[in-house]
Amino acid sequence: MKLGYTIIYVANVVEAVKFYEAAFGIKRQFIHDSLLYAEMNTGQTTLAFAANEAAEMGGLAIQPNTLSSLAAGWEICFVIDNVQEAYDHAIAQGSQPVIKPTLKPWGQTVSYVRDINGCLVEIASPVTS
Repeated sequence: MKLGYTIIYVANVVEAVKFYEAAFGIKRQFIHDSLLYAEMNTGQTTLAFAANEAAEMGGLAIQPNTLSSLAAGWEICFVIDNVQEAYDHAIAQGSQPVIKPTLKPWGQTVSYVRDINGCLVEIASPVTS
């Protein structure tokens, strides 16, 4: 078994796609004509966005992600060599700072922001052996 994709439910799929393109530099694969679903090109695993109402249409009950509530108990992580630069860029594009880049005892630099929907995004350097 392998992880195929991650779907984040959001209030506005198009806004989420535009934000992730601007803040994290990832590119869209497509936005469905309904504007209720989109996929981003993130490498081997797809990051997708679906509208909150798409969850309801699929028979799911969800707690919407919002900046005004606590972040949900999950995160996505983008790995990059220059964490400080990526963190600063994400903040300049509207991410909310959570934890500034910090060097961990195992040698990895890790930071956290919240996206426009209140989701936790980790920006980290590669883990070295």
